[in-house]
Parts: sequence; structure tokens; C-alpha cells
Amino acid sequence: MAFRGALRRTYTWIAAHTPWSAWARGNTAFCAAAIPPALPVLLGVVFLWVWPRSPVPLLLALACGPLLTRLQRSRFRALLDRDVPEVARAHPWRTVRGLAERLTAESTWRQYGYHLLVSPAAALGGAVLVLLWIGGLAGASVYAWSWMLPTDDPEFGQGVTRSYDTLTVAGALLLLAAPWWAALLTRLDTLAGAALLGPSRAGELLRRVEDLAESRAGVLDAADLERRRIERDLHDGAQQRLVSLAMNLGIARATLTDLPPEVRAVIDEAHREAKEAIEELNNLVRGLHPAVLEDRGLDAALSGIAARAPLPVELSVDIAVRPGSTIEAVAYFVVSEALANVAKHARASRCSVRIGRIPGRRGDLLRVVVTDDGVGGADPAGGTGLTGLRKRIGSVEGTIMIESPLGGPTVVTVELPCVL
Repeated sequence: MAFRGALRRTYTWIAAHTPWSAWARGNTAFCAAAIPPALPVLLGVVFLWVWPRSPVPLLLALACGPLLTRLQRSRFRALLDRDVPEVARAHPWRTVRGLAERLTAESTWRQYGYHLLVSPAAALGGAVLVLLWIGGLAGASVYAWSWMLPTDDPEFGQGVTRSYDTLTVAGALLLLAAPWWAALLTRLDTLAGAALLGPSRAGELLRRVEDLAESRAGVLDAADLERRRIERDLHDGAQQRLVSLAMNLGIARATLTDLPPEVRAVIDEAHREAKEAIEELNNLVRGLHPAVLEDRGLDAALSGIAARAPLPVELSVDIAVRPGSTIEAVAYFVVSEALANVAKHARASRCSVRIGRIPGRRGDLLRVVVTDDGVGGADPAGGTGLTGLRKRIGSVEGTIMIESPLGGPTVVTVELPCVL
């Protein structure tokens, strides 16, 4: 069985690397496509050879650089399915600052280095590859077209006809070598393109650090804004009621001195309980986080929200492995805010919440889908709480998609990374 498996793998590998395989065709097309983008460089060299002191080739090179970069990125994306990311720019190229930024950036000169050095070399390798294929096909098929040769001419035909076997073998060898030459060129061109056409590793790390710093600032701002909003709501609502209750009980305890001892004990107990409730409310404001979320996870925490909602809520939580605590807190906030928006604005009769893990490009994602059958027309700019929701989700590098046509239904889809 082991021998049969090894034989099958060998046969599969050979079939995948034959001259007529998709592997050979794809690499050949990629290498041959390197020839046209190198033609402007070759024309510029010829122009410099004829007029060595003319500034026209330099100006043309500066002008054609961005276009050649787009062409090369398109070649990588269309023929190899490799995405060479663009370099982020702070200003558009049409402005003076944008043009100066591009001329002084090291990424620009790396791109010009690719066009002036790598691109002509890749074009030369592609031309050699095309000649290999043409020579291999011509040699391997010499017996098929040998009738076209003037074999009756004693000065030409006699020497050629004796070399048919040699030409056939040489052509077959060229056909076998051409795919590997194409693979080598593709590998070298891919490495050079990734290093020179895209952003540098240091620049990419710097951009990532800046994005993370902005995300962290967004988290802090969103948390502080939410805390202040809750403090304001509690201070103007429940806290004021509790303070008023405690004051009334204190006045009653101080003025009603002729009451029986049992009644005074009840008033004292109620006054103490009111003060303790005020203190617990202050502590809750300073550290708002449901204990059930920390202890039992999203399913139990969201069940309480769904039970308190003013409309029927269908809740489905399918999470085999719990995400990070920060992601759980954001998901809890998303569902809570979404249900609050549904109750205030949607005029819906029912709502559903579905939560699960899905695979992503950089790891698993936590997907939250909130659907209602309301009137629709949700607009993040309309003051419905969606703006704060988007900011909170963006602080952990999540995404949100809102589908809310007029007449409904409204579907809010949020995807959060399970691990920051």
C-alpha cells in the first residue's frame, strides 16, 4: 500500500509539471507578459543612445513610472493571483505636496529600480523562454514539417536530413526545460516584485503600529464616552430618585420622634439601604461590566437582555470556544445597543440575534447578526446610535454592515476578531 501511494504521488507530480500542464502554461504566460512593460525602458535607452544629453527620457520615465507600476501589479494579480499592495500616500499626486512626497519617498525609487533593472531582465528572460518554446516545438516536430525543406538541393538538404533525429531529441529536451526556466523566472520576479513594488517591511510595520495606536485611542475614547453617558443618565434618573428617597427617610427619622420603636427601626433600616444603594450605583458606574458576562459568557449575558426586551427576541449563540474578554464586551454592547435601537426606532414586532464563529483571513471571527422586521431606513447619520456602534466596533478592528431598505427588514452584521 505504501508503494502504491508513493507511485500515485509520483505520477501526480509528473502530470502536474508536464510541458502542457496548467503550471507550465501559467508561468509561461506570466513571463511572456513581462515583455510589453519593458518596451518603454528599451525605447528610453535607445533615445539616450541617440540624444545622450536630452532630458526627455528622464521626464518620460518619471511620468510613466506610476503607470508601469499599475501594469506590473495587474500582471501579478491577473496571472499569478498575487496581490502586491499599494503604498499608502498621505496626499494625492495631483497636488504639489503629493508630487514632492512621491519623489522623495524611498518606495518610489524602489519601484523605479524594478522598472529599470528587474523589468528588462524579466523581459529578456521571457524572450528566451519564448525562443525555447518555439525551438522545442520546431525541433520535436521536425518530421512533421520536413517535407517543406528543399531536400533535393544537394547543398542544403543532405546535411539537414541526416540531423532529424538529433533535432527531435534536442527539441524534446527544450520542451522539458522550458517549464522549469519559466518557473525560475516566475519565482525570481515574484520575489523582486514583492520587495520593490509594494510597501517595505518597515513601512508596513510602521503603518500597522499607527493603526493600532489609533484603534487603541478609539477604544479609550469610546469607553470614556460610554461611561460618561451612563453616569449622566444614572445621575439624572435613578441616582436622583435614590438621593431623594434617602433625604426623605432622613427627614422622617429626624422629625418623627414620637413613633414606636419598631417603626423607627424600619425607617432607619430603609435609610441605610438607600444610602448603600447609592454607593453601589456609583461603583457600578465606575466599572460597568456585567458579572454574568465574565462568569458564564455571551449566551447567559445576552439571555438577560433578550428577556428584558419589549419585543420577542430569538437568540442563538453557537460559540464552541469563547473569544477574548474585550471582544465579548464589544459583542455584548453591540447586541444591547442594537436591541435598544430596534425598540426605539424600528417599530418591529420581533427580532432575532445570531452569534457564531467563522474562519477569517487572520484567524477566527465572531459574527453577530441582528435582524428585525421593522420599518427599515436606519441611517448612521440620523442619530440612532449607529455612529457610536460603528466607532466601538472599529476600535477593535471589526467591521459592520447595515442593510436597512425602507419598509424593512433591517439586518446588522458585525464581524469581530476573536483575538486582538
